[in-house]
Amino acid sequence: MLNSEQTELDLPPAHSEPESVFSDCSRVGSTEESSISLCPQSRGAEQAEVVKKDLQHLSREERRRRRRATAKYRTAHATRERIRVEAFNMAFAELRKLLPTLPPDKKLSKIEILRLAICYISYLNHVLDV
Repeated sequence: MLNSEQTELDLPPAHSEPESVFSDCSRVGSTEESSISLCPQSRGAEQAEVVKKDLQHLSREERRRRRRATAKYRTAHATRERIRVEAFNMAFAELRKLLPTLPPDKKLSKIEILRLAICYISYLNHVLDV
């Protein structure tokens, strides 16, 4: 997909024939150890530079959006979120253990736990004041 600032002329040429991709591959140098291949592998570095230059003109927000669209980023984000939610739930479980209820094993929602904690703290303050 083209940006509003990008034209079709800015895009690298597409190769329709398999031979055209390797047509200008050659070896430079006389020995196998010192020879340098100018095949598609070396083009990868050139294309990476072109992509890097292409990304430089994008806004910070657009670069962030593109980075967040990668599978690697989404997987890492999902892992971080799972760890955060587990820590959050463990904190509620610890708070729940400190609150007196009848019956003691009654299942409470998170909002019920918070409201009960507020009431219990108020009660303890009242007991200390008397």
